[in-house]
Amino acid sequence: MTTDEEFMAQAIAAAAESRLLAPPNPWVGAVLVATTGHVFVGSTKRPGGNHAEREVLDAAGALAAGSTLYSTLEPCDHQGRTGPCTQAIIDAGVTRVVIGVTDPDPKVAGRGCSRLEAAGLTVELGVLATHVAEQLAPYLTHRRTGRPYVVLKLAATLDGRIAAADGSSQWITSTAARLDAHRLRAESDAILVGAATVRDDDPRLTVRGIESPDGRPIREPLRVVLGRAPEGARIHPCIEYSGELPPLLEQLGDRGVVQLMIEGGATVAADFHRLGLVDRYVLYLAPAIMGGDDGRPMMAGPGAATLETLFRGRIDSVRRLDEDLRIELIRSDSPTTEPAATDPHRTEPHVHRNR
Repeated sequence: MTTDEEFMAQAIAAAAESRLLAPPNPWVGAVLVATTGHVFVGSTKRPGGNHAEREVLDAAGALAAGSTLYSTLEPCDHQGRTGPCTQAIIDAGVTRVVIGVTDPDPKVAGRGCSRLEAAGLTVELGVLATHVAEQLAPYLTHRRTGRPYVVLKLAATLDGRIAAADGSSQWITSTAARLDAHRLRAESDAILVGAATVRDDDPRLTVRGIESPDGRPIREPLRVVLGRAPEGARIHPCIEYSGELPPLLEQLGDRGVVQLMIEGGATVAADFHRLGLVDRYVLYLAPAIMGGDDGRPMMAGPGAATLETLFRGRIDSVRRLDEDLRIELIRSDSPTTEPAATDPHRTEPHVHRNR
């Protein structure tokens, strides 16, 4: 791993600390390396707070002059709740900026790099771009498509059943798996279930057991029901929707929903899956076997008619949570990969400017 990659890896680790704070803004990490050898690390705060670049510039102070700044995402070049990070970088006297991926937001989209270049800074783009693109996949998807990044969460037995024949489903998986699912909720801007799930389980769909890095209350996601939620159900207040799913995703995207989590049930899961609307599947598998075909499957209705039409994705991770397995599956045609970093083995910068 080169020196640039080592510092970008630190920036990626810092960005992870911002995951529960920054949305709907991107969760970005930054590292500033001063000419004295001092290293400053920071990440984006809650909306209205500092972006990652300003965090490290403020920490470095006068030591920022002549430094190299690493940022997982292209610095902004527009006035929002805070001023443009590009101008702050220029004013601080930074001489070199290393960036993971460009920001597809129309307000940025290369303008940040161009502004820095015009001021005479060296800009290098593409260091650990694949890793950054994976970390920022929900944000990149939202900015490129206008719709949320859709995560389908399923908890099942090893033979693929999410409920017994009598409808009972609590609890198939362990406490550790359920806590991990609450982390997914905390990372999501909205959670969606079908009206049948509301009638059967009366879920709250709130985030529990997860603490925010800054000690403040966790931001609760919007709750969305396909159909009508019974009066008095614990999911209220919620958005109730009847209609086609693609327009719903567009509406949620317009509301600033960057990541949408699908929690159930089997019919809803199948509907999103068959329409190709799921970006990431998160499966929690318990060491249990229902042992028959009368239990409720993970997805309802007809599946692939032939092996030629079988859905195939890419297993992104497998890990153990107590006695359960957590498997993440990603669509192989996911639009989140940075175009200039499609080779997963490529780690060298693909753009060198003003060198």
